[in-house]
Amino acid sequence: MKPRAILAAALAAAAFALPARAQVGNTVAEVAGYMKPDREQQLYAGAKKEGALTIYTSAQVKDMGAVVAEFEKKYPGIKVDIWRSSSEKVLQRAVQEARAGHSAMDLAETNGPELEGMHREKIVQAMSSPYLKDLIPEAVLPHKEWTGTRLNVFVQAYNTSAVKKEDLPKKWEDLTDPKWKGKLGIEQEDSDWLAGEAQVLGEQHAIKVFRDIVDTNGISVRKGHTLLTQLVVSGEIPLALTVYNYKAEQFKNQGAPIDWFSIGPAIARPNGIAVARKAPHPHAAVLFYDFELSPAGQKILAKRDFVPTNRTVETPLSKIPMKFVDVRVQLDQYEKWVKLYSELFAGKKK
Repeated sequence: MKPRAILAAALAAAAFALPARAQVGNTVAEVAGYMKPDREQQLYAGAKKEGALTIYTSAQVKDMGAVVAEFEKKYPGIKVDIWRSSSEKVLQRAVQEARAGHSAMDLAETNGPELEGMHREKIVQAMSSPYLKDLIPEAVLPHKEWTGTRLNVFVQAYNTSAVKKEDLPKKWEDLTDPKWKGKLGIEQEDSDWLAGEAQVLGEQHAIKVFRDIVDTNGISVRKGHTLLTQLVVSGEIPLALTVYNYKAEQFKNQGAPIDWFSIGPAIARPNGIAVARKAPHPHAAVLFYDFELSPAGQKILAKRDFVPTNRTVETPLSKIPMKFVDVRVQLDQYEKWVKLYSELFAGKKK
């Protein structure tokens, strides 16, 4: 081929290649909004150049680690760093860094109310994704600045050696029976669960029935859902009112003497994922966002007994009635429900 022909061919190839790459862009908004058929390939190409990803999460390290391990396996060349703390501290750190004008966070993966707080602080990015159409409606917020990846489903759990299945309460009023005295437990900060039960039962009725339960039989209040579930397993707390379904299921599958049930509809709250508006590694962040919402990522969550939000993935809770907590309303009324929860339960802390 003559030199001039070689040059012409090279220029033609460049003219074909450059516009496709340029369409992705480099800002977080541009990367997040890229919806061409080659989205995954373009994201991965950019992510490999970035080489890193930082996730702030409140999920247990083993649970988030399982998702990260598969992500790194599928997309080699991207090193994921996980910073884990409570959901409150995840929000606090994200806000502090954003206000200081410097953020190390690419992704937040935590509870819905805290993610909604990040939306209100304007530190997370509105997202597009080919997987949003597969999610349950409650997982996709109108602003799309965070997306539900899994549900925290509040259920009741009991020690199968201490409580017979046929003796389980069928309605909340059953727990006012004196036979439950000294046998009940609850997590210390589940005000969103209480808000959900108030929607189901009616606020005044919910207040009355839970006050009657505590006044009659007392309640052990413990900090942390994992701890509360462990205490059910040990038998120290025979029946717990607010256990996450996935954690009870994990222990049950390990052979522990625990099972779960639901009094009325199970109260569900979305946990989710958000990409920071100033993510240092935007391609890697959006690539991980897509991965966790995809069937591949959602199946990893399901294998760890979470309740994924992708409707293509079946779970044991798919056919169980659930009442969803609107995290926006719960956040707006946060002080009200925290105060009420404390008045009903926290005074009984052991």
